Amino acid sequence: MAKTYDFPSDLLDGQAELHQVRAELSALLKRLPWSVAPHDGFSDDNGWRKVERPATPGWSPDEQAYVEKLRRREHELAVFVTTHPFWQNFQGAEAVEARSVVKHAQARPNDD
Repeated sequence: MAKTYDFPSDLLDGQAELHQVRAELSALLKRLPWSVAPHDGFSDDNGWRKVERPATPGWSPDEQAYVEKLRRREHELAVFVTTHPFWQNFQGAEAVEARSVVKHAQARPNDD
């Protein structure tokens, strides 16, 4: 049975937002054209498998800005979660286990 930890609410909130931002970024990247810049497309069958990409108009400036905003926020949250002072309480295997558990913990509801 996995050990339970008393994670601080700001760490749980940060981890939950990190999951949300990563999911939003992933979904956005799947919807956007394959190339950031406009491209005529190509077909290449000289490798071990054929690779084809259709012509693309590229990403709009707004799309580029939004992807950059999400990537910046993802980085900020990843740094916040991984360098949180809570982790100073653990070493070795226990630190690995605690960091794994927090990834699957749900953010606590606000106590309003």
